[in-house]
Amino acid sequence: MNPARLSIALLILLAACDNMVRQPRYDVYGEGPLFADGKAMQTPPAGTIARDAPHWAAEAERPPMTLALLDRGRGRYAIYCSMCHALDGSGDGTVPARGFPRPADFRATSQRALSGADIYKAISDGYGVMYGFRDRVPPHDRWAIAAYVQALQRLGGS
Repeated sequence: MNPARLSIALLILLAACDNMVRQPRYDVYGEGPLFADGKAMQTPPAGTIARDAPHWAAEAERPPMTLALLDRGRGRYAIYCSMCHALDGSGDGTVPARGFPRPADFRATSQRALSGADIYKAISDGYGVMYGFRDRVPPHDRWAIAAYVQALQRLGGS
């Protein structure tokens, strides 16, 4: 390429970069044409909780063990877990029967050593090839499932 043409192209590019500094913008709490109420930002919907709010942390605390919690855990386990882990916790669900990796048997000695918090964390964040359910299952239901898995561990024996 001709050096003169290259210089001109570079000057044009540099002149165009100045437009980035002078873009129209809206102040965070200022006015703007984006929404019907004339504001640039909207108030969060009712019930929205900041992740660092104390209420959010309180939801992640283990609820007291009750029959209602175990019953809720049994129902949520049947919905979210049984297809891989099987209803009895053996890991012989329909998904591994179709060639996917088999999850651990909850009744095995190594699995019985897991605390409820360990199970809750695995449900929330995933473990191995299992993806996390944090965005699909509310904290109270994850604790209920963890309690039910611990009940399965106590009932089974391998």
